[in-house]
Amino acid sequence: KSLQGSIQSWNGGAERIFGYRAAEMIGQSVERLLPADRSQEELQILGRIERGEKIEHFETERLHKDGRRVPVSVTISPIHDGQGRVVGASKIARDISERKAIEQRLNLISSVFTHTSEAVAIIDADGNFLEINDAFSQVTGYPRSEVIGKSPLLFRSSHQGPEIYQQLLATLAQTGHCQGEVWSRRKSGEAFAGLLTVSRICDASGKSVQNVAIFADITPLRQHQERLERIVNFDPLTNLPNRLLLSDRLGQALAQAHRNQQSIAVAYLDLDGFKEVNDRHGHDVGDQLLIAIAQRMQSSLREVDTLARMGGDEFVAVLTDIGSMEDFRHMLERILKACNEPVCIGGLFVQVSASIGVTLYPQDESDGDQLMRHADQAMYEAKQAGKNCFQLFDASRDADIKSRAEKLHRIAHGLLSEEFVLYFQPKVNMRTGALIGLEALVRWQHPDLGLLPPAAFLPLIENHLLIETLGEWVIEAALRQLGEWKRCGFHVKISVNIAARQFQAQNFPTHLAARLALHPEVCASDLELEVLETSALENIDAVVETMRACRQLGFSFSVDDFGTGYSSLTYLKRLPAETLKIDQSFVRDMLEDRDDLAIVKGVIGLAAAFNRQVIAEGVETIAHGERLLTLGCHLAQGYGIARPMPAAEVMGWALSWRPPVEWTTQTA
Repeated sequence: KSLQGSIQSWNGGAERIFGYRAAEMIGQSVERLLPADRSQEELQILGRIERGEKIEHFETERLHKDGRRVPVSVTISPIHDGQGRVVGASKIARDISERKAIEQRLNLISSVFTHTSEAVAIIDADGNFLEINDAFSQVTGYPRSEVIGKSPLLFRSSHQGPEIYQQLLATLAQTGHCQGEVWSRRKSGEAFAGLLTVSRICDASGKSVQNVAIFADITPLRQHQERLERIVNFDPLTNLPNRLLLSDRLGQALAQAHRNQQSIAVAYLDLDGFKEVNDRHGHDVGDQLLIAIAQRMQSSLREVDTLARMGGDEFVAVLTDIGSMEDFRHMLERILKACNEPVCIGGLFVQVSASIGVTLYPQDESDGDQLMRHADQAMYEAKQAGKNCFQLFDASRDADIKSRAEKLHRIAHGLLSEEFVLYFQPKVNMRTGALIGLEALVRWQHPDLGLLPPAAFLPLIENHLLIETLGEWVIEAALRQLGEWKRCGFHVKISVNIAARQFQAQNFPTHLAARLALHPEVCASDLELEVLETSALENIDAVVETMRACRQLGFSFSVDDFGTGYSSLTYLKRLPAETLKIDQSFVRDMLEDRDDLAIVKGVIGLAAAFNRQVIAEGVETIAHGERLLTLGCHLAQGYGIARPMPAAEVMGWALSWRPPVEWTTQTA
């Protein structure tokens, strides 16, 4: 170009760099190629050329034809005439766009390496540190001079074994990349957690030459996570595992016991008298007591055992690898001792004890939740046994309880589904053949098992609330049947058996009167109440009072199974019952057994002495009736007269019934 800045020549290389053809640029000012911010740059260059200076590899930017800026390296040499005067300049421009891009990328990488908050290290092929960034020094506390050339083992922490590093190195060798959470050690000796990512760097031939490790300090995150896990898994008062963590540890213990064919024990513990301590001394004292006892119990157990607080004053211990029963009992006794020794709290001595229920696996082959329920059941048995002791769960007894519960549920369902019916057994005067009454006997018309006698279900509910429900149903069914028969012109008296629990219930006479009022066609005198001698004597004063209240309403009474109890003449005199029923066990064998005959004679004599009516149960043959008649007993019931029958058959039987001739011709 000329010293005035006009372009004199333009080769193909210039066309490629700037996009202009030679025809477009020759004779044009070089300013056409200058960006606005570099307009003065050419004047400075020309000034130096005029002074005869050569400019080597001057880096600048010029404009491409399309308007973009092109990084170039320019070398400019002055052109002299024959007299040595500078008459022009030779300019060589090289496109350095690619090199500039590489430099920018390297600068960016270097900046990231230097300024990132994560620790970055380059490790050479021998496994030693080649380079680290500032963050690495900040995280570890080691300056660069103490790290370069050293092995990463410098930072190994005792928080983890070597296996974690072996796993990471194996993954790196297989995939060229690995990541994991590791514990390391700062220069101060403090352990810290980090998320480590290692990537392999290979040369052109694929050979591993370096590794880049990026290490993020996640200690605050890990500590926060551990605090959350403690909140979730541990009881805040005692620092013992809570219900959630216990479930996990019990599951692990069961799995291990199954694999190793070992026994474990689950002990459910409740403190005796803790509520009284709380009520008397306040919750602060109660809390301190719980803490002290928890520490004592923890100290009495082995490291392999787990003690957890379930809440309140309830704890559960999982005792693993149980040896002999003697050793096992010693463990439980140590726990009891830890609980019942006095505790001094602020100069105040307080003392409680513990009731423990225990179940053993695999003898009790249940899952974790069921094992704890079984131990809980056994704990309540320990409470009932007097407290400050332990009770073992009895699987066979539990099975019996469950079976009984299922049967009770089925009976209750049967009552709701109206599966029960009344059968009636006639009571007659053997001499005259007169029908003097009917005893209502309950039967269960089971849809699967057929007609069931009372012995199949009454013993199950004798001391259960269901006996009252069934008793009320029997009274209602009897009153309803009396009403139906009366409407048909059939007048008869029905006796119903009243269970002790029902008879001794509060306001029995009032409830009975209310039930009778629902059947206005029936009189109280139509219904006789039979009470067992044994139940009548349990609480003679209350029984007599209830019987008198019912008699005032018009109901009559008979004492059933008389002779089976231990009644005295005083008791017999006090009982306001019109009839004594001789138990069938005596009547059935009186023809062969002299003792039974003597009892029958005695009851008949007592009835006569106290002006009571007497009726014999269990008359199975004509001979039984004959013997009773000779003893002065005219009233009877039994298979020799009639078996219990449905209500629909009673009227037909009454019309056709005739007593044996031997009875009607018998003389007293």
